[in-house]
Amino acid sequence: MTQVQELIAKATKHFKEGSIVKGRILEVRPREFLVDIGYKSEGTIPSVEFDDPSEVAVGDEIEVLLVRLENDEGMVILSKEKAAYRQNWDKISAVFEKEGVIKGRVKAVVKGGLLVNIGVEAFLPSSQIDIIPPKDLNQFVGNTYDFKIVKLSDERRNVVLSRRELIEQERSEKRQDFMSNTEVGSIVTGTVKNLTDFGAFVDLGGMDGLLHITDMTWGRLTHPSELLKVGQEIELQVLEINKDKERVSLGLKQTTDNPWDKIEERFPTGTKVKGKVTNLVPYGAFVEIESGVEGLIHVSELSWTKRITRPADVLAAGQEIEAIVLGVNKEEQKISLGVRQLEPNPWDEIEQRYIIGKQVKGKVRNMTAYGAFVELEEGIDGMVHVSDLSWTRKINHPSEILKKNDEIDAVVIDIDKANQRIALGIKQLDEDPWKEIDRLYKIGDLVKGKVTKLANFGAFVSLDHEIDGLVHISQVSEGHVAKVKDVLKAGDEVEARVIKVDKVERRIGLSIKAANYSEEALRKESEAMETTMRSGDEMVGLAKAFEAAELDEYRPGEGKKK
Repeated sequence: MTQVQELIAKATKHFKEGSIVKGRILEVRPREFLVDIGYKSEGTIPSVEFDDPSEVAVGDEIEVLLVRLENDEGMVILSKEKAAYRQNWDKISAVFEKEGVIKGRVKAVVKGGLLVNIGVEAFLPSSQIDIIPPKDLNQFVGNTYDFKIVKLSDERRNVVLSRRELIEQERSEKRQDFMSNTEVGSIVTGTVKNLTDFGAFVDLGGMDGLLHITDMTWGRLTHPSELLKVGQEIELQVLEINKDKERVSLGLKQTTDNPWDKIEERFPTGTKVKGKVTNLVPYGAFVEIESGVEGLIHVSELSWTKRITRPADVLAAGQEIEAIVLGVNKEEQKISLGVRQLEPNPWDEIEQRYIIGKQVKGKVRNMTAYGAFVELEEGIDGMVHVSDLSWTRKINHPSEILKKNDEIDAVVIDIDKANQRIALGIKQLDEDPWKEIDRLYKIGDLVKGKVTKLANFGAFVSLDHEIDGLVHISQVSEGHVAKVKDVLKAGDEVEARVIKVDKVERRIGLSIKAANYSEEALRKESEAMETTMRSGDEMVGLAKAFEAAELDEYRPGEGKKK
């Protein structure tokens, strides 16, 4: 044996694989530490084997397990965890035998639970972490807890822990103490544990109690989450204790006076109040005017004049507003409020401001089949009925002569103060031309006009003075006419004779075929028309022709109305 071999043998005779030796940190590296154990070569230990690698410094002495003297690279293989594991196993076994408690630090999340360092690596199943298995296991990593060892295998070096058993044991002791020393009416402190639609479960320090939604507040509450949140600490009154079933009923509102006891004295009808909008619903807005006291502003009480269909259009949750108390119902715990009562009702003096017969201006706000709504001022509308648009024209829809947002003149023709309605007329701005119809149109007059509308029974022709006449199908041509549209179309300029003036029905009959008749021929045609209207034979009378035209209308470019 050479001298070098003797030196190496002498240096290695005190080192045996599997033994625990002392070492000193030589170098701190990003993922490992270089350790000197007095052997001819150094060893490394992964930094993850240390509880807090950031606290490790060069020169620190540690105990390590000598796993292997030399690997293929000539390095010594060491393990701090394995050294601690061997040293701690006896201690852990003793704790298990005595059913004691041991502290441990959660290292990581693993499949099915957590990995815990109690001197050796141990497994904590998810079901044993807490009474209710948590959803996020990462919240426990890095924290230190007390555990009970529930399973220990020497052969497999397997350790299973439970934190839940310790928690349940502690809660059971506190529950028994609560049931023995707490009386109905006592004020207790608890932490909101869980919220449901019907209430909240409150942890009283080992004992769970139920706080029903009806016992949370004297005011209105649709869900417990509007008042409470999980983890919130609150003071409560014990309402009932059932020792057999270990149930406790709690009350929150009972810790304060009932605000509805003298509500009528504090908020008499007519009182102006201030409050905060707490909830908006389709039919109104709830306003908290005092802690636990809410009033309802019905949508109809928001404005005298504005047509508000949704309270959310004018109010917002959390908004501070003023209102007037309209009524109080102590038994049902209801207060009616109004906002419009803060201002005078403009309809109280409507007759002085809009006198019948007075000419007014306004903007067309909306149109329906029966008329047009005209805004006279903000919130005050008048309506022009379709029959009050023209003295002479038969108007089926106001859009035939009006457009939305048109600025128009009109005349006030009626006021219904009780129902807040103002009737307007546009035709009343001018004299009724039919009062002078005998002067304007006589039988036999030759007139010119433009075809405005076609019907099965004839054609409407627009004449001067905004008066319409009707050419019956029998008066279109000397020859037989099967369909008016085969001979005439809208927009045609025609010349015709007046052969009928009906002042009662306010209609004028025309004849195109009689445009060139002599006076004698015209007289006969007019008599024939009279005979036709009286006899009721196949040729429809003038009045019926007008009616038929309205019901069975035809316009070029459109299909026939069904």
